[in-house]
Amino acid sequence: MTRHACRTFAAIPLLLFALLALSLPAAAEPSYRKGQYVEPAYEGWWENDDGSFSLVFGYHNENWEEELDITVGEGNFFSPGEADRGQPTHFLPRRNRFTFEVVVPADWGDKELAWTVSINGVSKTAYATLARDYVIDSVVIASETGSLGAGTSSPESRANIAPVLSVMGDRTGDQVVRRVRVGEPLLIEALVKDDGLPKPRAASINRPEQQGLARWMQPPRRTTVGKTNGLFLSWNIYRGEGAASFDPPQIKPWEDTRTSANSPWGALWTPPPVPADGIYRTNVTFDTPGTYVLWGRADDGGLYHDQYITVNVTE
Repeated sequence: MTRHACRTFAAIPLLLFALLALSLPAAAEPSYRKGQYVEPAYEGWWENDDGSFSLVFGYHNENWEEELDITVGEGNFFSPGEADRGQPTHFLPRRNRFTFEVVVPADWGDKELAWTVSINGVSKTAYATLARDYVIDSVVIASETGSLGAGTSSPESRANIAPVLSVMGDRTGDQVVRRVRVGEPLLIEALVKDDGLPKPRAASINRPEQQGLARWMQPPRRTTVGKTNGLFLSWNIYRGEGAASFDPPQIKPWEDTRTSANSPWGALWTPPPVPADGIYRTNVTFDTPGTYVLWGRADDGGLYHDQYITVNVTE
């Protein structure tokens, strides 16, 4: 064999390595279960009936599993003005879209509102303005949550009306307030009304581990899916540093794209049966005293409606 031929065959492993590198999808970037940071996100704005504006925010927790607690203060604040604008202090894993809104007056003009979140040595800021290219409506929300299917021209997507979530029971003024002891189940009864749109649609599945030379290098969680449409209600901690357990276990509202995740983004997820009377009953138990805010989201696969419960947990 000539030296030229030897050099040719020696180059083959390098060529294969290059092909493998090119065939790896973007999802092959490093991912982490814990120890990472939170990236706040500005989703956009809409105008309210009274002329004010709602600036809508979400976030991306870079961790796949760790839920982070960041109290309002140096690590979690708005500027200029009041640091506390109703943002979460308990951050669920991964991407959480359209999580909360900040209402600003009609004369807001070209001012800017910044939300800064710092954790694990990393500080990130989202900047909100009334720029025209950030206007959002129902079609934009459905598009961003991956539920349009046929696209923005779909009559179904334009006809969809957001579900209505109502927490049942007594109220203190405009707030829903409950009191419970540590370890004692608190029953939440919530009525959800919906128009049945969009119609349930199974997620589309793309399995990059079955494509090209890199198929044997792909871990199972790299499977990517579209969103499964279907009505659900999910309760989670919004503020409060203790842990809580929910019965039945709650559907993940965040984008957990792992195949078997209990999330509309998981390939094996199916919408749960809707209660015959439309009332969802959930028991929540806290392990630490304190004041908590629970966040309930009714999601029909395209649009959503949120409600909150303040819970005072005593010894």
